[in-house]
Amino acid sequence: MSDPWWKRRKKRAPWLNDIYDELEKLGDLIDETMQKAFDNSSKDWSSGKKDFRGFSIKIGSNGKPKIRELNRNQSMHEDADLDEGGFEPLIDFLEEAKTLVVLAQLPGISKDDIDLRLTESCLTLSVDSEDFEWYDELKLPTKVDPKSARASYKNGVLEVKIAKSKKIDNKISIKK
Repeated sequence: MSDPWWKRRKKRAPWLNDIYDELEKLGDLIDETMQKAFDNSSKDWSSGKKDFRGFSIKIGSNGKPKIRELNRNQSMHEDADLDEGGFEPLIDFLEEAKTLVVLAQLPGISKDDIDLRLTESCLTLSVDSEDFEWYDELKLPTKVDPKSARASYKNGVLEVKIAKSKKIDNKISIKK
């Protein structure tokens, strides 16, 4: 009774034999593929390796975008186009109602190799590791309170949360 239902079924037309044979091959292929997927995923979990993936987009000198995928097996400077100034981490600013969030993609970097400096209008970010050196002064889109900054680094992503500074209205109204 271990045969699939289509093998046990009484076949009436000879052309159905081909369909059943193809279905059996397809079932075997699916079983084999799923087994390989589970075997590979269990190896990654048992070895303690965490998978990260991402991408970087830069506009080249010709005006065309260059898209580069990043993965766990790649160092930060691998495949960097030296004529274009090397690898640049992906950085994004997210403005919320009362906070500014700065996200930087720095895969494969230790948090001890990251240095952050903050003023009310500029975030200085530098990385100094064996494989990668990088420095940038990021002009912030809004004024912030440097004392409120909180940073975290997880899975290759640096997140800096900063409270926006309270705006003081210096506008003087003119009386008639």
